[in-house]
Amino acid sequence: MISYIDEALKLWAAELHPPAGEQALEAGGCGSPLATLIRCKGELIRSTAGSRVLLRESAEIELIVNKLLPFKEKQVVIEHYTNYDSLEQQRWSACGCGRTQFYERLHKAHVAIRDHLVQRKRAA
Repeated sequence: MISYIDEALKLWAAELHPPAGEQALEAGGCGSPLATLIRCKGELIRSTAGSRVLLRESAEIELIVNKLLPFKEKQVVIEHYTNYDSLEQQRWSACGCGRTQFYERLHKAHVAIRDHLVQRKRAA
């Protein structure tokens, strides 16, 4: 896995695809840190300058995952980052593959997402 992309996908999932019954994180929100802590039940993703940049990229990541990734890679990304209730083995079986193939597909997805993000930055 590519650590930068892994972090970006975790923030993307937290921001746009939170667990059922929870509010999405607010990118750059000016709300109370205490209110955010209560809303997230004490589980916050530590924010750094790099993380704030990643939160701004969540819309781009959403587009890449939903429109540009091949189906198998998209399925693995969705299962790995947004399916909060399943165990690892359940995620593998939901994607119709074993552990090794699951993580190979996840790595392919990371590479594809990184490449698309780099292309978009070059075009800008």
